[in-house]
Amino acid sequence: MRKRIWIPVTLIAAAAVSFFGFAPGHVEGSMNQIDGKPLIAVSDEAKALHKTLNIVDLHSDTLMWNRDLNDSVARGHMDLPRLQQGNVALQLFSSVTKTPKNQNYDGNGADTDNITLLTIAQLQPVKTWSSLVERSLYHAQKRDDAVVASVGAIKAVDTAGQLDALISARQRDKRAVGAMLTIEGLQNLEGKAANLDRLYDAGFRMAGLTHFFDNELAGSMHGLKKGGLTPFGRDIVRRMEAKGMIIDIAHLSHKGVAEVLAMATRPIVSSHGGVQATCKVNRNLTDDEVRGVAKTGGVIGIGYWDGALCDTSPRAAAKAMKHVRDLVGIEHVALGSDYDGATTVRFDTSQLVQVTQALMDEGFTAAEIRAVMGESALRVIRAGLVPRASAQ
Repeated sequence: MRKRIWIPVTLIAAAAVSFFGFAPGHVEGSMNQIDGKPLIAVSDEAKALHKTLNIVDLHSDTLMWNRDLNDSVARGHMDLPRLQQGNVALQLFSSVTKTPKNQNYDGNGADTDNITLLTIAQLQPVKTWSSLVERSLYHAQKRDDAVVASVGAIKAVDTAGQLDALISARQRDKRAVGAMLTIEGLQNLEGKAANLDRLYDAGFRMAGLTHFFDNELAGSMHGLKKGGLTPFGRDIVRRMEAKGMIIDIAHLSHKGVAEVLAMATRPIVSSHGGVQATCKVNRNLTDDEVRGVAKTGGVIGIGYWDGALCDTSPRAAAKAMKHVRDLVGIEHVALGSDYDGATTVRFDTSQLVQVTQALMDEGFTAAEIRAVMGESALRVIRAGLVPRASAQ
């Protein structure tokens, strides 16, 4: 006779609380770390210059995690208090909707997904459990809710006018931080061009075509086939340029990058990564790709993690930036941290003066440092936010 096994309700409840209450935070903390290696000494001159900068970071994945941007937390790389401490003027927050299991830089299929379990564990709305576009719309709502809860400290940036208003506000109060939405791979369109309108209406103003796997638009540099743009992908590129959505080539296959650069009529961004000249990793741009981005008038955001720099030191970041400057000009260099993107870094956003000091040590002038830390990105974003019909 089969025995019945009774599990106390309190034990089930305790297990549920443990999983849903603690597991997401534990996962986040384990995946977004500071490596603890020594930082560089920062001079009074660097500190003084840093306070005067309009800093722009082109890529962070903080919205993926189960916390409010306004909350000060002991894990990860970014929150409002740390953005203010680092003197960040504008942060671009990415929507990550799907990542493959056993993710790597060389070859991933599209048949697995880590984010589904994360959405369930975080008790996100049920509609996000099976829909990539709904995951992005949820991230947009998180941004908007944080803006309201911040009581003016976080300002949504969806238009060129809002960007100018932010910079003006920071002349009075440096604690104001702009928040702009971007997308890590347009697999969230789910093959439907109409979803681009839904995402635009929710506030997304920049998007990468692919993430870690090939999708309906193009091949990824980390995909299996690594092909170029599909007809659907070409259509979306044209629609994005017309709407005033900035095209991001980060993670796009090398063939796809060449095809986007050939058809681009507006500045292109590589939001986060490195350059193969200083770190020869498949993730990073070749010199020809750097020249191609510069030819469009765009910028290259340099990240701070090992895959972008083959190191995590601020000096390695400065050397990558120096290479881009020497190759195509200072106006094409920007910051792209990939904070909270399952990365291990040397410093979080509160310590961005580390980059200012490293650039000074590499011989960058104050004007060049202003360009790298934000002015060049502001130029591209301001122009990119203007819809085609109004761009005169």
